[in-house]
Amino acid sequence: MPQSQQKSEDIAERIRNKIASEEEFLRREEEKEANNRRKNRPVVVITYLMVAVFMCLVVYIIYFMQMKAEVTIANSRNVRQDTFADRVVRGSVITSDGEVIAETVVDENGNEKRHYPYGNMFAHAVGYDTHGRSGLELSGNFYMLRSHTNIVEKITKGLKDEKQRGDNIVTTLDKRLQETAYNALGYANGAVVAIEPSTGRILCMVSKPDFDPNDIENVWEYLHTEEGEKSSVLLNRATQGMYAPGSTFKVVTLLAYLREHPNDASNYDYTCYGEDDYANVEISCAGGYAHGEVSLESSLAYSCNTSFANIGMTLDKAGYKKTAEDFLINKDLPYDGEYYKSHFDIDASSKDTEIPQTAIGQGETRITPLQNAIIMCSIANGGELMKPYLIDGVESANGTKIKTMKPKSAGSLIQPSEAKELTEYMKSVCDYGTAAWYFSDTSYDVAGKTGTAEYDNEGSCNSWFAGFSNPEHPDLVVSVIVEDSDENGINATGVARQLFDTYYAGQ
Repeated sequence: MPQSQQKSEDIAERIRNKIASEEEFLRREEEKEANNRRKNRPVVVITYLMVAVFMCLVVYIIYFMQMKAEVTIANSRNVRQDTFADRVVRGSVITSDGEVIAETVVDENGNEKRHYPYGNMFAHAVGYDTHGRSGLELSGNFYMLRSHTNIVEKITKGLKDEKQRGDNIVTTLDKRLQETAYNALGYANGAVVAIEPSTGRILCMVSKPDFDPNDIENVWEYLHTEEGEKSSVLLNRATQGMYAPGSTFKVVTLLAYLREHPNDASNYDYTCYGEDDYANVEISCAGGYAHGEVSLESSLAYSCNTSFANIGMTLDKAGYKKTAEDFLINKDLPYDGEYYKSHFDIDASSKDTEIPQTAIGQGETRITPLQNAIIMCSIANGGELMKPYLIDGVESANGTKIKTMKPKSAGSLIQPSEAKELTEYMKSVCDYGTAAWYFSDTSYDVAGKTGTAEYDNEGSCNSWFAGFSNPEHPDLVVSVIVEDSDENGINATGVARQLFDTYYAGQ
C-alpha cells in the first residue's frame, strides 16, 4: 500500500474516532441532562405550585379588600365594631316612612343614652343596645358606628376632639303597618309579619308580650329574678316562636297531594261526617261539624280536617317530607336576623299513626310566623322566594345616601304552575270558605289560609292566618299568630284584615 494512501486512511480513522468520541460525549451529556430533568421535576412542580398559590393569595387579598372587608367587619358577631364607638356617636334607626325609632341622645356632659321614641311598638324588630344586642341594633351595628358626614364637619369635630355623628340605617319597616299590627294584637300574645313578596322587604314585625327598650335595665334585672326567669318577653315570636301550624299547614299537605296526582286531583271526592278514624287516630272537624260531600277545593276552603287526614293517609311519606322541605321547613332560612328553624318529623320510616294529625297541622310539626310568611311569599311570587330583609339602606347624618340594599332571590322553592294552582285553591278560602266573613266586603281580593291549633289537652287554641292580597299581582303577604284566641277573643284573620286595610288606605 502506498505511503500516501496509508496516511489518508489513518487521518480518516482519527476523524471517525473523534466523531465517535464526540457523539459518545453528547450522548452522555443528554443522558445526564435527562437524568437531571427527572430529578428536578418535583422541584419545578413545587416551585410553580408555590408561585400559583402566591398569585392566588395576592388576588384574593385584593378581592377581599375591595369586596369582602366591609362585609366581614359588618358581621354582627365581630367585636371589632365596638371600638368604633370610641370616635363615633351611634347613628339612628329610621322607618321607611321617615320615623326615627332609635337614636342616641347626648347630654351637655357628653354622656350618651340610647332612646326609643316609640317604646314597645318596635321593641323586638329594633331590639336593644345594652346587655348584648338584638334586632336591628345587632344587625345594623356596623353601619351605625361609621360616619360619612361632610368633610367640613369631620374637620371641625376633629379639631375639637369631638365624636363624629354615625350613619343612620333606613329600615323596610312601615310605621303605619307596625302601629296597626301592634294595636290589633291588643293584650294578646302572638306575632305579626308582613312582607312585600316581590322584593322580600319586611314591612311589619310585631311580637307580644313586648318590653320597653328604654327600660331595658329594669327588664334585665326582672329577668334575673325568681319570678322573671321563666319570662319570654325578649323572645321575638315572629322569628323565634315555635307553634303547631294548625290548618295553615294544609297548604303543604295539599301541594304534596297535587304532586302525586297531577292529572286527577280535580276528581277528588270525600264525604265528611264530622269525625272519622284513621290508623286508630280519631280526627274531628271544628265543633264536630259535618261538611258532607267535599272536593279538594272545598276541603281547603272549609278546612275539613277529616278530608285532609284522608288525604294525608294516601301520601308517600318521603314525598311529603320533600314537599315540606321545598318550603324550607327543616332548613336554614335566607334571613340575616335571629330565628329558629322550623321542623317536620315525617319521613319514609314514620308510622301511619303519625300522619292524620300531621296532615291537619297538629302532631309534632312546629313552625314560626316567619316560616309561614316565607311559604306564602314563594306562592305569591310564582314560586320564587325573595330573601326577607329589614335594612333598606344607609345614609349619613346629613341625609346623604351611602348604601342601598337590593332585593336578592333565594331561589325557586316550587314550580310557577304549582304556585298558580295553590293560589286558586287559597282564593276559595277567602271567597266562600273560613275567611270569607272577614274579606267578603273588601275592595281587594285575598288568597290565604286560616288555622286553629290546639296546644294542650284542655282545648286551648292559637289562631293563625297566612296569605296575601291582590292574588293576580300580589302586594302584601301577612302571617299572624294569636295565642289563646279562645280566651282573648282576638282572631288572626281579623288582625290580617286590619293590616290589609291599612296597606291599601295608604295607596
